[in-house]
Parts: sequence; C-alpha cells; structure tokens
Amino acid sequence: MKISALNGFKDITPDEVQLWRKVENSARNVFSRFNFSEIRMPILEKTELFARSIGEATDIVEKEMYTFIDKQITMRPEATASLLRAYIQHGLHVQKPIQRLFTIGPMFRHERPQKGRLRQFHQMDTEVLGTPNPRVDAELMAMGAMLFDELGITVRLEINSLGCPVCRPGFREALLSFIDDRKDKLCDDCARRSKSNPLRVLDCKNPKCREQVEEAPSIQEHLCDDCSEHFTTVQNSLQQLDIQYNLNKFMVRGLDYYTRTTFEFTTKDLGAQAAVCAGGRYDGLVEKLGGPKVPGIGFAIGMERLVLLLQQKEEVAESNPIDIFVAGLGEKASDFAFPLVHTLRRNGLLTAMDHEGRSLKSQMKQANKVNAKYVLIVGENELEEGKAVLRNMETQEQQDITINAGIDGLSQFLVGECKPLDNLAQRITKEL
Repeated sequence: MKISALNGFKDITPDEVQLWRKVENSARNVFSRFNFSEIRMPILEKTELFARSIGEATDIVEKEMYTFIDKQITMRPEATASLLRAYIQHGLHVQKPIQRLFTIGPMFRHERPQKGRLRQFHQMDTEVLGTPNPRVDAELMAMGAMLFDELGITVRLEINSLGCPVCRPGFREALLSFIDDRKDKLCDDCARRSKSNPLRVLDCKNPKCREQVEEAPSIQEHLCDDCSEHFTTVQNSLQQLDIQYNLNKFMVRGLDYYTRTTFEFTTKDLGAQAAVCAGGRYDGLVEKLGGPKVPGIGFAIGMERLVLLLQQKEEVAESNPIDIFVAGLGEKASDFAFPLVHTLRRNGLLTAMDHEGRSLKSQMKQANKVNAKYVLIVGENELEEGKAVLRNMETQEQQDITINAGIDGLSQFLVGECKPLDNLAQRITKEL
C-alpha cells in the first residue's frame, strides 16, 4: 500500500522549488532595500501566546490551531505573535529603537484545504516595531506593491482603519445594534460570533450575510480625531508615492490585535480567495504580551498563492545552468574526471559528470538536458596525449587544451574560461 501525504499537506517538488526560490529571492531583495533584517523563530510555541495575541474568540484559536493539549504547546498558525515573543525575549527594542524585521517559513491551521490554501502553508511576514508614524504604514504598503510589481503580479490595494480603543467602542455599539436587527438572517457562524467578535460579521463571505451588512455602519464615521488624522496622513502618503488604493469599509481583520490602519492586496485570479497579502497596525500588542509600550505594523503574504499566480501565468523559473559538464570516455578518463569535477566545484563552478560509462553522444545529450554552458571532453587517447576538448555549447566552438598541468592547473584554467563574470564592472574591465 502506498503512503500519501496528509490531506492539506503538500510536497514541493524540484520543478516547483525553482518558482519558490524566485519568490523568496525577490522578497529578500526588496525587503533589504527597505532596511529589513531577517529573523527565524521555532515552529512550536506556548498555546497561551496565540490565545492572548490572536484572541480566544477567533476562528483560529477556537477551531484551527494544531495544539498538543497535554503540553499546552501549539504549532504556530501565524508569524506575528512568535516574532513579537522573540522581540520581547531578546530585548531587541534596546538594541535598536525601531526594528524592521521579516521572516519566511511554514504555518499550520486545521481548515478546509482549498485552492492556494493548505493546512501547512508558508508565509512571508514583515513587521516594523517602534514607530507610530503613519508614513511607515504607507511605506510598508509601498514595499508590498513593489514586490508584486517586480514579480509581475497584478494586485489591488484595499485599505481601511479599524480605529483604536478610544473610538472603537462607539462603533461596536452601533454595529451590534445593526446586527441584532438582522441576526435571524445571518449564517450560523455570524450569529454565534456576533456578540464576541462582531467585526467578523462584516468580513463573512456568505452571500446572504454580505447582503445583510451592505448598509452596516462604517468605522469611518466613528473615528476619533487622532485616528482620523492618522488615516488621512496614510492616504496622503500613498498618493505621494503614487500607490493606487481603494477604501473598503467592510475590510476587517480576523485577529483581535489590529488597530487603525488595515490593508489587503487582492487579485481577481484566485477565485473567491482573493487576498494574497494582509496586514495592519497593532499598537497595543507588544505591551499585551509583556513587552514595552511600542507600536507596530506588519503584513503577511501567502507564498502558495504567489506561486500559484506565477504558475497561472505559465511562468517557469529557470533552473541554474551547469557551468561545465565533464565527459569522461572510458574508465581511465572517468578516473581523471572524478577528482577534477570535485576540484571545479570547490572553486565555484556548477559542475556535472556521467558516472554510468555512457557514450559521447549520450553524454552530450545529458549535457544539453542540464543546460551546460561548456563540455570538457576527455577520452583515453586524449588523456595519453595530455589534451582534452572544451566545447562552448552555445556557439558550438571547440578548442583543444592541454591537461598536463594536473588537476589544480587545469581547474584554474577552466574556472577562468567557464565561470560567469559576477557583474558589469568586471565584464567591462575584461573587455578593456
């Protein structure tokens, strides 16, 4: 009997990994331009961390977390709480008042697997800790927009403000009153959580619920002066950076810790699950978890969805081409090639060889298959004569080279011939 992966858990095969690496490399490149540093946290955390940060009345804590009840530990369902725990534990606020941090890794939620959403999924998570400045909100959204643009993915930015502890109670009262009049027409989930987490009713995807809340009060009408000023500055800053956005009064967050600015990047190419990035401000969360009173804002991007979007564009990330394929013909030639290949690898060349004693024709096919840029052909007769043939696979030009200098000498020569120049300056220098 074959053993398959668990439902909602997926292998990432070598052909897919190339796209994953493209996404990760693009993200690290963009994040570094905005002065972000990488942090890595463990997968298991104390259950209390997520109950206190995400909120006990949320779907994640109530239904979706993978928790070891006897140990009271949980596989992380999202990254922000873990990152803040590490921020507090290691006193990162003392080392640098404003921290810009990102992490990439797997998260775990027990929910119904669907297109682009799995029970083990991967996120890129960014957080800015230590500044309440609304320009940082806009800058973070601009960073997300830049990443999507450089990946060639079309998205739409939607923003809202969730207010703060000063102005949200008034909105909550107005919303509860509105929902109470329509509770009988809501789905079971919305009816159940209407008292404990009424904001989530606005975010329900059930068409009947969407119809009922169409005329719901807007948080925009209840913002205090400080929150209103903050949100106006966010919008003005986005306009300064030429970032297009849409106001969405129904956009809320499923987690309790969000305040003020909240945002999503959405796409039309993934069906009902339109969000590919979600984030917002959480100015009281660090203090709630036992840390200093510092504000924060961040976002998370689902990597499965990014890869799915790239695949739908029929995009395939190019695999790294082999710098040189060493074709040894005969036992003695293969004995010579074996340590040569190791030396070339040690000197930085992507190198391959055949270990099965195939013919030259078969080895040349193999070299083409791995996109080798050069092939070094060594036969037993050539070995006795102290020479080999180096073929440029793009131009098909060949040159005879001597191999009497031994493995080290030959390796140095081949590195000079086959290793790509690292940058334009080196290329210009060589041409001059």
